[in-house]
Amino acid sequence: MRVIRLPGRRLLARRHRLLATVLTALAMACAVAGLRPDTSSVTVLAAARDLPGGVLSAGDVRPLALPPGTAPEGALRPGTPVAGRVLTGPVRRGEPLTDVRLLGPGLLAAHGPQTVAAPIRVADPGSARLLSPGDVIDVLAAPTGWDGGPAPARVVAEDVPVLAVPESGSDREALLVLATTSEQAVELASAQAGGRLSITITSRGVSSGNDQGMAG
Repeated sequence: MRVIRLPGRRLLARRHRLLATVLTALAMACAVAGLRPDTSSVTVLAAARDLPGGVLSAGDVRPLALPPGTAPEGALRPGTPVAGRVLTGPVRRGEPLTDVRLLGPGLLAAHGPQTVAAPIRVADPGSARLLSPGDVIDVLAAPTGWDGGPAPARVVAEDVPVLAVPESGSDREALLVLATTSEQAVELASAQAGGRLSITITSRGVSSGNDQGMAG
């Protein structure tokens, strides 16, 4: 019996082969794209480990690739010199570092144009360890009396935000950097020269869950 091949079947088979070829090419293209490095990512500097704050070294940071549009504003880029810069507070491993986390002009970016960064030393390091950047405190001064003993304390600066809590390396006092007006900075410097400074944490500035201020 003679088999008659229809042209339509040959055309359909040819189309199937063509479709299979196209699908195979697409699959190979997807595989190659998956192996190709993503050149659209944005590389920033991030903490190489948990950092307590204080002076940074070059080994404290590492490059981190982020998807486009996800890098925080002011993120530090590779090549930015960080060795010797002061980190304002603790950061977790892998956290991108930004300009507002380092002592410098960026630290005052969120405050008014008349704001200055005023470093002070408080007598009780334990009270400073309760603080984080963003907390709001009152600063008290206890000047030394004429007989060498402490005089009654007075408030020298109210409702001042904490910019940084650098590690001071001292068991007798702690370093704080505050956002103040120029007048408050002068008052704080004068009070510090004549006695001991202590702090109270205001109710709207506690970030660690403590509801009582600690005086040093």
